[in-house]
Order: sequence, then structure tokens, then C-alpha cells
Amino acid sequence: MTTRTLTTIGFDADDTLWQNEQYYRLTEAHFTELLSDFAEGPKISERLLEAEKRNLRHYGFGIKGFTLSMIETAIEVTEGKIPAAVIARILDTGRDLLSHPVDTLPHVQETLAALSESYLLVMITKGDLFDQERKLAQSGLGDFFHAVEIVSDKTAVTYRRIFSRIGGGPERAMMVGNSLKSDIVPAIAAGSYGVFVPHELTWVLEHVEEPTGAPRFRKIEHFGELRSVIESLG
Repeated sequence: MTTRTLTTIGFDADDTLWQNEQYYRLTEAHFTELLSDFAEGPKISERLLEAEKRNLRHYGFGIKGFTLSMIETAIEVTEGKIPAAVIARILDTGRDLLSHPVDTLPHVQETLAALSESYLLVMITKGDLFDQERKLAQSGLGDFFHAVEIVSDKTAVTYRRIFSRIGGGPERAMMVGNSLKSDIVPAIAAGSYGVFVPHELTWVLEHVEEPTGAPRFRKIEHFGELRSVIESLG
């Protein structure tokens, strides 16, 4: 009897299964407009990114941390002179992010439907627990997944733990996502395949060099090409 090369496929969520970063970009644009009397847009965005970097270890990934970073940036840029009414509007923009529509990306629905018949599918994502659960529920994709893992960070240890518990271990697993830093490089380090699906708006903090020399690295142009990659593995 032949042992299957692949038993388990992990999927990132934001900007892999559905649109996400575009809503952050729109929110950031609105935020810079709110502070336009105090500094220019590029300077505000630069300070916001610095705040996000500092705060990741405190607040983690997701909308709540982003909102707190906006408030912190507003206080810094205005030297503490930010009106309470503007802070209230910043909080409103954060709440709006938590209710934005879920827009699944092309080819996702049909690809997951087909793969779920033969493989264990696992959604592995960072972000706010309630927000990710909301988006999964509204996406209509939940029934395709054998398990959902909402994690604080994605490392090789994370993938070894998940793929050892679900399926045949990391060597017989694949991770699919738009972030080289979070989805691909650590999954390959864990011994899994990593399939990179680029998204034009991937967050700058998720950018690293492509591991083109890694035997288990694959890159596709869109989600619809995933099945062909899997079939090529036998």
C-alpha cells in the first residue's frame, strides 16, 4: 500500500482566503486625515508603523492592537494635544474594522470544497479571536475545515505542534498563505511544504525574501493553481 505524500493542508486566513489588508489601508488613510492639522500623511503613517512594531509584543496581531497604536500615535504626533472628539473618532474607525464585510478571494470556495474531500484542512491564522471567528462564520467556509487554530504567532514550533496533532506530522503537511514571513518560511523550517500565494497589499512587516532554494517551496499566482501543485506531489 502506498503512503500518501500529503495528508494535511493548512491555510492562512487574511488576504489568503478573504480580503483584509485593504480595510486597514482605508482606515489608515482616514486616520491620517484626522491628524492632517498636526502632521503630513507620510509622517503619520511612519509613526503609526513604529507604534505597531513596538506594540506587537504587548497587544499581538489584530484590530484591537492596531486601534491602540493609532491612539498612541495620535498622542505622540500632537504632543498630547489631541482632542477627545478625535480619539472618539479613532475608536469608531477601529469598531468599523471589526464589522467590515467578508469578501472571499477568487477560486477559494471551489478549491477548498474539492480539497476537503481528500485532505484534512486546517485554518491557521493570527489576529483577534472574536474577529477571526466572525469572519470565518460570515465567509461560509467553516464546513471545509477539520480544525481552526487562531494563534498569537506563527513559528516553526507552531506548525510542528499543529501538524503533529492533526494529520501525519509536518513532513506530510502543507501551509498555504500570502505571508512569506508567517506562513511559508516557518512552515518549511518545520519540515512542511510552503505554498506562497502573493497578495498585492501584504502588510510591510510580513515581507522577507522568498526561500527559492528550499525544495519544499512553491509559488502560485492565484488560489486556483493550488490543486495543480498538490497533484504534482503525487
